Parts: sequence; structure tokens; C-alpha cells
Amino acid sequence: MDTGTWLILITLAAIFLLLFLVIRTKLHAFVALLLVSLLVGVAAGMPLGDVIASIQNGMGGTLGFIAVVVGLGAMFGRMLEVSGGAERLAQTLLKKFGEDKAPTALGITGFLVAIPVFFDVGFIILVPIIYGLAKKTGKSLLLYGIPLLAGLAVTHSFIPPTPGPIAVAELIGAELGWVILFGAIAGLPAMILAGPVFGRYISKKIHVTVPEYMEIQEKDYDKELPSFAMVASIIFVPLVLILANTVLDATLSDENVFRTIFTFLGHPFVALTIAALLSFYLLGTRRGYTRDEVFDISNKSLEPAGVIILVTGAGGVFKQVLIDSGVGDVLGDAMAASGLPIIVLAFLIALAVRIAQGSATVSMVTAAGLMTPFIEMVGLTGPALGLIVISIAAGATAFSHVNDSGFWLVNRYFGLDVKQTLWSWTVMETIIGFVGFAVVFVIGLFII
Repeated sequence: MDTGTWLILITLAAIFLLLFLVIRTKLHAFVALLLVSLLVGVAAGMPLGDVIASIQNGMGGTLGFIAVVVGLGAMFGRMLEVSGGAERLAQTLLKKFGEDKAPTALGITGFLVAIPVFFDVGFIILVPIIYGLAKKTGKSLLLYGIPLLAGLAVTHSFIPPTPGPIAVAELIGAELGWVILFGAIAGLPAMILAGPVFGRYISKKIHVTVPEYMEIQEKDYDKELPSFAMVASIIFVPLVLILANTVLDATLSDENVFRTIFTFLGHPFVALTIAALLSFYLLGTRRGYTRDEVFDISNKSLEPAGVIILVTGAGGVFKQVLIDSGVGDVLGDAMAASGLPIIVLAFLIALAVRIAQGSATVSMVTAAGLMTPFIEMVGLTGPALGLIVISIAAGATAFSHVNDSGFWLVNRYFGLDVKQTLWSWTVMETIIGFVGFAVVFVIGLFII
């Protein structure tokens, strides 16, 4: 057996072992990724000291960026949650659009809320609004719930500073400005089709009311809700700064003073630090929270972020071991020989892992690790890498089913049986994935 064939077999065995460990043995993805990375390095014939060095370099190189961005984003999102900012967005948009267009308003609400707030948190905060609308109108929960879920899911997968797209961007070396731009371009039509459009259709097929066991009260906030303008402004500040950095970097010379300023202000570290500080002051101390309360809120936000940071770091380890062991070169050659466009390969790999093990985050980091050698081989840069990130994110979104925690979250809160959840939630997620992929594929025909 030649070396190339052996390394390909190692890669396939590594993927199957990773899936087995996560799915069957229920080993945490962080530990599973580290263990598989160790075994790949040893099986590929790397000196044992080099295997350890690759793990250290992969973890350190990834977390140097990811830990800062995810940590700042989590603090920012927690302040938005506690202050009632998400509630304010929903109330204002529902009032603006009116009851007839409530599904559209809820889709937009989810789209905005999930930029700084984790998907499940955003859903749990806003689900009382869904219950209230369904009771008032007598219509199916799905008419209002599916658009909200679609908005949350699209942004959660496609638009930084949510952890998934940030992780993939860091692993393959994409600029966040391009990811934000293409995430919005692909995400908006995906949200509309999977949310208000599909929601109206499926609500006529499946009529569900508020489950008796989920009779929860709307959350009472101890302070007056912040203004819509304030909340929206804080959300858009980091996005605008990062996008401005990307645009000016592509259009102005290195010596231009505006480019120099926005290179600094638009770096994700600086942009998210500004957003976090604004949220601490405008949503916190200015509205009556003590400094100790703001500290406790921000400190609490890092608990769920820690898990995401570690899993992403382990994905960086997997990528680094693939590259350092020589597996990556052989894998890149094999992908090139397949004849499939790189953007299609990225989507299919993420989709396959998603179907097999359920977690969108694990699907994204695994696909990014496998794609990195091929990306480096063909020399993609700039906007092309942004498209690859969204393609991976789209693949990792579609076909959510019984092995995904999101499936059961929706199943319980909407009182659905498994079949109904498959016809509503799973189809919605699949529409998002395929519409998002279709958009970036078409754009890629002109860029890649």
C-alpha cells in the first residue's frame, strides 16, 4: 500500500472514529477531537514529540482569536438578554408590522437577536411572545414560531459574532467582514423562505396550541426596557466597523489614513470590545445596574461560551495535525481529483457530518479542518474564503433531526410529536441550508 492511500485511510478512519465517539459513546466533542487528532498523528508516522507540538500549536493558534471574540460576544449578548433588549426588539417590530405581518416581524426579530445572543437563549426569551400571539389569534403556534426560529437559526449559523461562523473563519483564514457580508446576502432570503413563507404553509398543515405543561408567564424585567434605537445601534456597531474595515482594505491604499484607522477599529477584537463596553454602560450602569451587577452578568455569560471555545480549539488541533502529518496534502489532492467545485465539497462534507452526529458546531469545525489543506492548495483568498465559510455553515444547518438538541428544544416548547417536528423544524432547517448554499454557489460562479 502506498503512502497516499494509507493516509487517506487514516483520514476516513479518523472521521468514523470521531462520529462513533460522539454519537455512540457520548464522549464530549472536545475530548473526542483531541483523541482523534492524537491517533491521526501517531498513525501517520509523526514523531511523538511533533504530535504534541502540533496539538499545542493548533490549540493556541485557534484560541488566540476565538477565545477573545466568542468571550466578548457572549458578554455583549448576555447584557442584551438581561436588560430586556431582545424583548424590546420584538415588541417594536410587532407593533410596526402589525398582527397580519407578525410572522415577518418575528423573523426579523430572530435575525437581529441571534447576532449577539445564543440560539437557544434567544428562543427561550422570546417564546412567551409566540404563545401570546397564538392564544390571541387562535392560530397554530407554527405560524409565529417557525419565522422566529428561522431568523434565529440563520444568524446563528451565518453571521458573526456567533461562534459557528467565527470558528470556521478562523480555521480557514477568512476575513469576518466577507463572512458578515455573504452571511447577510445568503441569510435574508433563507430566513424569508424558511420563516414567514414556510411558516404560513406548515401552520395550515399542523395546528398546535400552547402545550399545557409549558404554560409559562412572560418575563418581568425589574427595569424599563431599553429603547429600540439603542439596542439596534449596539448590535450594528461591531458589524458596521468590521464591514468598513473589509471594504476599505479592498478599496484604499495602505497609506490612506481612513484605512489605517478602520483597520484598527474594524478588527474584531476592537469592534467587539467597543460593543461590549457600550452594552455595559448603555444597557447596564446607565439604566440603574450597579457595577457589581454588571460584573456578575458578564461573568455568568462566559460559562456557556467556555464549552464552545474549547470545542473550536480542538477543531483547530484536528486541522493542524492533518496539515503537519502530511494527511492534509494527500486529502487536498484527493479533493482536487474529485472534480467537484470547492464550494460544493465544503457544503457536502459539513452536511454529511451534520446528518451523522447532529451538532452544528462539531460539523462546522470538522468540515473546516478537512477543507483547509485543499483551500491552501488552490490558494483561495478574500471574498472566496467568505463564501466557503457560508457554504460550510449551510451544510451544517440542513437536516437537523433527532440527534440534534435543537430538534428536541422545539419539540418540547411547541408540544409536537416526532413526525410533526420533522415536518416543521427539520424542513425549516433544510430550507435554510439549501437556500443559503444556493446563494453562495451562484455568487461563487463569479468569484471562485
